[in-house]
Amino acid sequence: MKKIIFILFLFVSSFIISQEKFSKEISFITDNDLYVSVIRDRYYTSGIFLSYKYLSKNKKESLEKKILEWQLRQEMYTPYKSTITNILEHDRPFAGYLYGSYGVNRIYKNEQIFNTSVQFGVIGPNAFAKEVQQFIHDIYGFKKAEGWQYQIKNSLALNFNTKYIKPIFKSKNNSFDLFWKNDLNLGTVYTNASSGFYSRIGFKPLKKITNSIAFNTNLNNEQNNTFREVESFFYINPMIKYVVYDATIQGSFLNKTSLVTKDVMPFVFDIEFGIKFTAKRFNFGYAFIYNTSESKDLRYTYGHKYGTISINYLLR
Repeated sequence: MKKIIFILFLFVSSFIISQEKFSKEISFITDNDLYVSVIRDRYYTSGIFLSYKYLSKNKKESLEKKILEWQLRQEMYTPYKSTITNILEHDRPFAGYLYGSYGVNRIYKNEQIFNTSVQFGVIGPNAFAKEVQQFIHDIYGFKKAEGWQYQIKNSLALNFNTKYIKPIFKSKNNSFDLFWKNDLNLGTVYTNASSGFYSRIGFKPLKKITNSIAFNTNLNNEQNNTFREVESFFYINPMIKYVVYDATIQGSFLNKTSLVTKDVMPFVFDIEFGIKFTAKRFNFGYAFIYNTSESKDLRYTYGHKYGTISINYLLR
């Protein structure tokens, strides 16, 4: 009887929350190659992201919603081992990137999405990547990270980013859909363009992308006719990226004193697949990401893989 009552409580509470409106969200996302292998610690080795999203009360008639986002992020890069002291063995530079960003996510009534954001921060020792990596290594009992004295030198970072998403196909029973996804980055850290597809396979009927955790559009207020909805789905996102410039590999053109720099690979293939689901006010996600080599002369030329974990909490 106690088990039955508990199950009923979970069902009812989930249903009640799914009928409520939440106009704000806080998020924590962490990337790490430890999430796919405890023996790999190289290349893009860690990312930590904190963000706050909220619905704008002002929007154009063509928009279903306009969501504003503030974000604080740190990214960390190392050679094939973070314990290398010999500069001649650095097949990729040590690099840290710390920045804040402000973004506007425009969700149109025709289910197209257009996102713009601006990032401002720093690459180099002032990004504190060395200190964060040593903290992580202390937690896991790993060897002390060495070689950070040769990291990419300090430089200001300013980047502009856009994303465009357009629906292509949706099954009649709402169990499968497909979208065309495009990214463009331009600035002093990353300049590249990506294009590919994003597809969801639902464990239950999929929700419209105008009100889904798939693209962080699940916020609602009194101006919307939609509510918070329960979701769970598997997704896959292959992308082809053309790279013009990457300061974490080549060093910044604003400061050319970095001791270790490499040439970028002009074309990179990325694929991400994972799951996302809701649980009361929380949204959770886990993804596996693989990308082909991003720079030349890497010791491991078969690409890199890492995992990402996301935790989101809705606020009224």
